[in-house]
Parts: sequence; structure tokens; C-alpha cells
Amino acid sequence: MSAAYDLPEGREIGRVVGDAPGPTLIVVAGIHGNEHAGLSAVRRALATLTRRQGRVMGELVAFAGNLGAMRLGIRYRERDMNRVWTNERIADLEARARSGEALDAEDHEQLELLAAIRAAIARARGPVYLIDLHTTSAHGLPFILFGDTLKQRKFASVIPLPLLMGLEEALDGVLTAYFTQQGCATFAVEGGQHDDPGSVDNLEAVVLLGAESAGLFGSGLLTETGAAHALLDRRRGDLPRVMEVVSRHAITADDAFVMEPGFLNLARARAGQLLARTRHGEVRAPKDGMVILPLYQGQGADGFFWGREMSSTRMRVSEVLRHMKLDRFLHLLPGIARDPEQPSRLVVEERVTQVYRHDMFHILGYRRVRKQSTRITFERPATIDHTAE
Repeated sequence: MSAAYDLPEGREIGRVVGDAPGPTLIVVAGIHGNEHAGLSAVRRALATLTRRQGRVMGELVAFAGNLGAMRLGIRYRERDMNRVWTNERIADLEARARSGEALDAEDHEQLELLAAIRAAIARARGPVYLIDLHTTSAHGLPFILFGDTLKQRKFASVIPLPLLMGLEEALDGVLTAYFTQQGCATFAVEGGQHDDPGSVDNLEAVVLLGAESAGLFGSGLLTETGAAHALLDRRRGDLPRVMEVVSRHAITADDAFVMEPGFLNLARARAGQLLARTRHGEVRAPKDGMVILPLYQGQGADGFFWGREMSSTRMRVSEVLRHMKLDRFLHLLPGIARDPEQPSRLVVEERVTQVYRHDMFHILGYRRVRKQSTRITFERPATIDHTAE
């Protein structure tokens, strides 16, 4: 391992605290242990802000994710640490810890990281933001993903990378989704391929622009953010500005899944194009669209995601309808009910989904779709602070 990827001695990588109150930006790097670029990136960003500390309001603090897996150079040891962040899982973990039950490697990592983030939130002197830094096994371009709330669209949209809607909702237990529920504005970024030096540059630029978007310093006050914006604008190339996930190709070890070579982490595909092979047969593109995060590493349950471009018109319509709060009336339609235990979740009879297309729910922010017997649930991010929605 090169010096550029020296591991931090403890959970906290570093912090910069301004004299004046302001927002808190929490950055997590290396929640997957084979993704080291975020460590170097956030150290660079911290060094920049330390030199300009007089212009910083609030706090930027960075934490290492899965330290043990980082030391081994693997994604995780017992379980993926970016699939364990649910209220139920955390309550169970804390109960087992209090009872003295034996915990595994990722259990200990999660408890430490959770405590560190909670402490940063507790001492915050303003609104709290969180960025989760990642890289990918496939080569390709950086992009942003987040739970689709208006507050988080605003936070992420100043960064000139492709914005990917619906990917966070396709996954269970991701870090950013959990802290969205706790009232933070969050996004995750895939900065490029694991070992590409350019991924460090990309992630550093995202941290600086994220700090500016969060309000840690005024827009245009740091010359470094202008260079960061120009770099990421070049990185996007001709990719669409906004894309949305349509489906997830889930896999198990028994599937013998092998992705076709040559796909970038965001790649256009033609209808009928061969995407992967499994022991069940070939996997082909259902129509023209986008292959997202193809799996080229040994660990993981996501073969790839399938997506499409989202137009600026559709984005604007979505924002207008949400400001009008039209989703308040969805439960009045036949075959749709609001879950009494979780008001942010709609329960829809499967038989009526040919009438109420998924797009109707997606445009209103209900992008988390799960099948339950003869019903389908559509859920939007539930947060402590609902003012942005």
C-alpha cells in the first residue's frame, strides 16, 4: 500500500472547525475496505480548508468506515457495511452489545462509526450534511446518488456530475438512507475506479463542492472550488445530467454471474445487447438504456442496475408536484392505501399497477419499491425534518 493510502490511526481522519457557528458536514471514506481513494481525497480537502480556516463556518469532520477491512484490502470481512443501516438492525445491534453478546468484526466497526457520527450531530451548530465516498470495480465516470428528496436534490445538484435517482432506494440498509431519516441531507458519490489516481481528484473536488453547497463557506470564496467544478464538468463528458434506476439485477453466489467485459460504471446499452451470463442463461438488455455499476469483483449481491435518462422537464414537473403535496391524495385512489405504521409508505394492490404506473409514484418521490405477496409497496425517504418536502 502506498503512502497516499496510509490508514488513519483511529476512526476520525480529521476535522476543521470554524470560529463562527454554521453547518456540519460529515464525510465517510472507506466504508468498503477496498475503496481507499476517499481517504486521500478527504485529507486533501481538509488540508485546503485548514489553510482557509478563517473563512469556514461550522465544521467538516471525516471518518474512516471499515478500518479492519481496509487493513486487509478487502470490501468487508463478515458483511457489507453499507447494507446494515436500518433502524431494526441498529436497535438489535445495540441490544446485543448491551447484553454482552459476542459481536463480529463489522458489528464493532458499525457501533464505533455510529457513535462518532452521532457525536458530530450532537455538537452541530447548524444543519447537518453527510457525504459517503466510494469508488467502483469497473472503470468509468464519477456520479452522485441520493435518496430523492427536494432537500437532497438541492444539496447535490450544484455538483456537475451525473445525478442518479433511485439507486439508493433499490438497496437496503445503506448509510446515507439511514442518516437521511435522522434529518441529515446526504448523498453518496462513486468517484471512479478503485485504483485510478483520478478518482482521488474527483472525490476531493466533490468534498470541496459539497462543503460549499452545505454553506461552510460562501459561494466563490475559495479559488479551489472553481477548479473543482471545472474538473467534474469535464469528467461528465456527454453523459446525461440526470438518470434514474429502473431495476436491479440481484445475484447470489449460486448464480455463477459473469458480467460481459468492457462496460464502464455508467454505460449505454442497446436493446437485446448481451450484458451478462449466469448458470440460468444469458442476460440481455430489455431495451435501449443504461447499465449502472456492473459487478467486476468477487463480492457483492448486485450484478448491475438498469436505468434511463431523466429529462429536465420531468425533473421540473416532479418538483412542482411535490411542492403542491399531491401525494397526500394518493390513498384516495382505488387499490392504494397508506401504511398506518409508516405514513411515507403506500401499499398498492398488484392488480392495479397496470393502471397506476410506477412512474406516477416515482415522480412524487416514492422510489423504494418492494413486492409483498399480492401487494407492492412504494416508499419515499422518511425524515425527522419534513420541511423540505
